[in-house]
Amino acid sequence: MWILRINMSDRTYRLEDVPAGYQKLGGRGLTSAIVQDEVPPMCHPLGPNNKLVFAPGIVTGTKAPASARISVGAKSPLTGTIKESNAGSGWAPAVASMLIKAIIIENQPDKNDKFWLAHLYWDEAGGKPKVEFSPADKYPGKELYSVFPEVFDRFGKVNIAGIGIAGECKYSNSGIVFNDLAGHPSRYAGRGGLGAVMGSKGLKFIVVDGKGAPGVEIADQALFDQGRKKLSEALRSHDITKPKGALNTYGTAVLINIMNEAGGLPTNNFSSGRFDGAPDIAGEAIFEGNKERLGKELYNHACSPGCIIQCSNTWHKKDGTEHTSCVEYESVWALGANCGINDLDDIAEMIRLCNDYGIDTIEAGTTIAVAMEAGLAEFGDGKNAIKLVHEIGNGTPLGRILGSGTESAAKVLGVVRCPTVKGQSIP
Repeated sequence: MWILRINMSDRTYRLEDVPAGYQKLGGRGLTSAIVQDEVPPMCHPLGPNNKLVFAPGIVTGTKAPASARISVGAKSPLTGTIKESNAGSGWAPAVASMLIKAIIIENQPDKNDKFWLAHLYWDEAGGKPKVEFSPADKYPGKELYSVFPEVFDRFGKVNIAGIGIAGECKYSNSGIVFNDLAGHPSRYAGRGGLGAVMGSKGLKFIVVDGKGAPGVEIADQALFDQGRKKLSEALRSHDITKPKGALNTYGTAVLINIMNEAGGLPTNNFSSGRFDGAPDIAGEAIFEGNKERLGKELYNHACSPGCIIQCSNTWHKKDGTEHTSCVEYESVWALGANCGINDLDDIAEMIRLCNDYGIDTIEAGTTIAVAMEAGLAEFGDGKNAIKLVHEIGNGTPLGRILGSGTESAAKVLGVVRCPTVKGQSIP
């Protein structure tokens, strides 16, 4: 296997043998180890000495259930410490299939307003991965739901990692987006402002085409199959993870009512742990709302190849068309209960906008709640909350303050109750 090192100062790359110390690492263990070993602790997160690391899990690219995960690591603009954020997407197994253990993005272009696209594919003649760089001039400043179809039209059936407008602006609340199985920009490594790090590298997209790649090597196929079968059977038989079980029916938002009953649902900028409107926005409400609008029961889908839990839901508009996916527990409490909002249509619209602009829904929700406490909107005012998300996406002065994250916004707005740890909103 290789480590792929991409130098953005001159758009070159090289393949390196995996050091002995990294051989048995994957995912967040590998991204964090590389950041610790290679990134100077005192460097600026958006400067040339920070590095952005992508690493599939140790069984990503195999038939292990729910293993199509990618970890992204760097020094975080929010926390100033080693950060890992992860997502489920076909991008991860496509990288792993090329025998790539990790991708390290380093250095910066001379011009900080120039963005590039890296196309990673398998070179059959050379028997190894190859990267081609091209200007990404026509993509910046556009919403991701309009840009992703353009990229697919250009490259065909590929997988995309990238940043939206928030990452281009180097907002500390920006995430790194991956396409879902339908090709939508909805799977996010959202936490820690890693989209800003990718933006600081001048890298708009990494397009991965795994066609012809040899695939992941398995040392002991029989032992692997034994473990895979045991895990699959356990997931398919448990009440939470089985088909038409809690997660497949209600998604991760099944936790809304549970956490509310426990007194642990963040409400009105963490001023309370209980929200009277929780039943209106919980997973059960999503299931029943879709049933009413579609005229049939709708169970959830997989976020990534090989996920047998299938907990990703979709919220539909009153006319039966898709509004957004996925309405996760974290997004619902952050943009819903924590902002005092109990309207699923308003919450879904904010999730869609966060996907479109490249924003972490958790950091966005906690920041909007701080803004509400500062008097910029009333708790429960979904329409004004939507306007605040647009402020971030449009890059207005207020939007840039909100895009800098919850803690920075609280300082600027003079809000004392600031639910953050080391600069990042909790949890």
